[in-house]
Amino acid sequence: MPSITRRATDPGRRASVEAQILAATERLLAGGASFTELGVQRIAAEAGVARSTFYTHFRDKSELLVRLAHEMRTIGYDTGIDWKPSDGLDVLIDVFQRIVRVYREYAAVLAAISEVAAYDATVRDFWIAGHSRFVEHTVQVLTSERDGNRIPDLHVSYAAQVIVIGGDRAISEYVATTPGDSSGDDAFGEELAKIWWYGAYQRRPQQG
Repeated sequence: MPSITRRATDPGRRASVEAQILAATERLLAGGASFTELGVQRIAAEAGVARSTFYTHFRDKSELLVRLAHEMRTIGYDTGIDWKPSDGLDVLIDVFQRIVRVYREYAAVLAAISEVAAYDATVRDFWIAGHSRFVEHTVQVLTSERDGNRIPDLHVSYAAQVIVIGGDRAISEYVATTPGDSSGDDAFGEELAKIWWYGAYQRRPQQG
């Protein structure tokens, strides 16, 4: 008699289905769908899977949005993590320009996060907590520069929060207010880099 024991899910197949669902959600959001009004059935249909399959891979829509946001966070973090002050301003400008392009690519996801975070604590807490990794890294870099007397004394933790959280919100707002228009992206990234560079790494000591 054939065994009725459930076969283990193929990890490769699972990853493929999850990728389909994530990509389908991005397409729908990019097409102007509101995440709040976007039903699971519509997402499943766009992904070419059954509604029950969606729930096999995601607990709910909040988990789906967190996964999309995590992808963006990871790409953005990996883009800038290797930069160090000794690389100079030109490299920092390139880093910020690439980060702006990441935000542009995920503009629809950013809009969904802003929409849902207003009423969903899971999404809101994830997005806020996501800043901590960037802030901690920036604290380490600033502390090393300060202790090596390469920059004037500053309030490291506060400076890191202003740089990371302020930068995140500035890019998010810029992308949200220039939908479909990337003509100013490089200039925006350059200005952010210069504010970071001259505001922290090349800050002039206070006079007497």
